[in-house]
Amino acid sequence: MRRFDVRVIGGILLILGGILLLLQNLGFPAGPLAFLWAVLPGAGGAVFLYLFVADRAKWWAVIPGFALLSLAALIPLNEFLPDVGDAFGGGLLLGAIGLAFWVVCLANREQWWAVIPGGVLLTLGVVAGLSSILPGIDMGGPFFVGLGVTFALLSVLPTPQGRMRWALIPAAVLLVMGLVMTAAATGILKYLWPAALILVGLYLIFRLLRSRA
Repeated sequence: MRRFDVRVIGGILLILGGILLLLQNLGFPAGPLAFLWAVLPGAGGAVFLYLFVADRAKWWAVIPGFALLSLAALIPLNEFLPDVGDAFGGGLLLGAIGLAFWVVCLANREQWWAVIPGGVLLTLGVVAGLSSILPGIDMGGPFFVGLGVTFALLSVLPTPQGRMRWALIPAAVLLVMGLVMTAAATGILKYLWPAALILVGLYLIFRLLRSRA
């Protein structure tokens, strides 16, 4: 898309925004206006995605494209289902931006670094949604588990430099931290430690009996 075309589309979106503001000030019903307001970020997001599809070197365009499309979905959601929008709006926005980073990585494996912010943002989106569904529960554990899964995926992702085996180290540390924190938050930890001690003891006895046999 030429620069002139982009400026024309931007001008059209600004004109539409001015018309919507005028309608809002004139007392136009809020319900239909919500869908009309959603057209602006939706069109902007489509333009950014077109830039990416037309030229893969413009990978950065995916990020505002997904962010604007998620805003286009949030506007009518907050208007007609405000409780759902308040509970999951933040998670939807974070998840959409995280998904954009994954698209950047899948489109060009040289951009393997995009897996890390993509995984972090997706994890934050999921944690934000879970905190709305399960209020009062510590979400530190799921957050670290999500980070661990992100690095685990990075370790198996093929890149021009080969497999990122070093990512297994932070993946293991983060997963252990997340599982321990989740177990402590849910009260399972007090049962896991005795079970672990019993299993270790049984294993030692089994090894001793097997060696004598």
